[in-house]
Amino acid sequence: MEDLFYIAEQFAVDGRIADIRELGNGNINDTFLVMLDARTEKHFILQRINTRVFVDPELVMHNMRIATEHMRSRLELRPPGKSRRWEIPAVLLTRDGRAHLRGSDGSFWRGLSFIEGCRSFETISDERHAEEVGYALGMFHTLLSDLLPDKLADTLEGFHITPRYLRHYDEVLARHSAPGSPEIDYCVRFVNDRSRWAQVLEDAKKRGSLPLRPIHGDPKVDNIMIDAVTGQAAGIVDLDTVKPGLVHYDIGDCLRSGCNRSGEETMAWEEVVFDTDICRAIFRGYLADARRFLTEDDFAYLYDAVRLIAFELGLRFFTDFLEGDVYFKVKQPEHNLVRALVQFRLAGSIESQEAAIRKIIRDLR
Repeated sequence: MEDLFYIAEQFAVDGRIADIRELGNGNINDTFLVMLDARTEKHFILQRINTRVFVDPELVMHNMRIATEHMRSRLELRPPGKSRRWEIPAVLLTRDGRAHLRGSDGSFWRGLSFIEGCRSFETISDERHAEEVGYALGMFHTLLSDLLPDKLADTLEGFHITPRYLRHYDEVLARHSAPGSPEIDYCVRFVNDRSRWAQVLEDAKKRGSLPLRPIHGDPKVDNIMIDAVTGQAAGIVDLDTVKPGLVHYDIGDCLRSGCNRSGEETMAWEEVVFDTDICRAIFRGYLADARRFLTEDDFAYLYDAVRLIAFELGLRFFTDFLEGDVYFKVKQPEHNLVRALVQFRLAGSIESQEAAIRKIIRDLR
C-alpha cells in the first residue's frame, strides 16, 4: 500500500495531518480516519475502494454525487424550525480538483467529510437506539423516494439477487472437496431446505408488485451515525452501494443487522436470536417517514425481506468459505463459516417468530 500520509495530503487542503487511524471493520473497503492539527479541529475519511468488488469505481462516485445532491435539495425544502440534525457526507476534492485519486499501483482513493460529534455502534444498545436506526433508514429512503432509479448506475450487478447467489453456491458446492463437518452439513441442509422460497422478492419484482427505487445497499447498524449529545440519528454513511434496487433489501438488512443483539461477528452462533422488541422499535422509527411512500404491496413483503436477507447473507458467507475466502476479508480460518452459521441461526429465529413479526408490521403501518 502506498504511504497513507502522502495519499491523505492530496485531500487535506485545510490543515496539517496529525495522525491516521484505521476506522471500522468493513468487509470490503479499507477506511481510515485522517486527523488534522488542532488549528482546524476537523477530521476526514480516507477510503481505498476495493476495485475487485467495485470494478468501475468512477460509477460509484457518480451514484454518490447524484444521491447526495438530491438529498441535499430535499433537505432544503424542509420547513424551518421543524428539522433535526441530518448530515450528508460530502465528497472532498483533491488539490488539483478531482473527486478521487489513483495511486501509482492503480489503487482508487477518495476523501469524504467526517460527521463530527457522532458515534457509530456495532450493535443496538436499547430500543431508543433501535428507533433512531430505523429513523435513519426511513429518512434516507424518503429523501431519495422521488429520485428516478435510472439516474443511478447499477454498480453491483446481481447484488441482493438471491437466486443468482444460489446458482453460484451450487457451482461452488459441486467443486468443494474439503472434508465435511457437522457445521458444514448443517449449512448445506439449511440452504437446501429454503432454495425454492428464496426467489420471493425477485418474483414480486418481475410481476411489478415491487418497484425499483434508490437504495443504500448496506444499512447496517454501524453505518448509522448517532449524535453523541442528543442520542439521535444524524446521518447514514458508507454510500458505496447506493444503486437501484428494492427498498426491501435495505429494510431486511437493517433488521438483520439490528435485531441480532449478539452481533454478526459473534463466535457463539448457537445463542443468536432475533429480538422482536428491537424489531418493533426499528420499524416504528422507519415508518415515521417511510409510510408516506410505501404501497400496499410494499407492506405485504416486509416480513419476507427480513427473513430473506439474513438467509442471503448466510448463503454468501458460506459460499465464500467453500470457495476459499475470495470475497470477504477474514481474520482467522473458518471465519466465514462461523459468519454463515450466525446468519442461518438468525434466519431460523426469524422463521420461528413469523406471526409476531407480521403483527408488528400490521400494528405500526
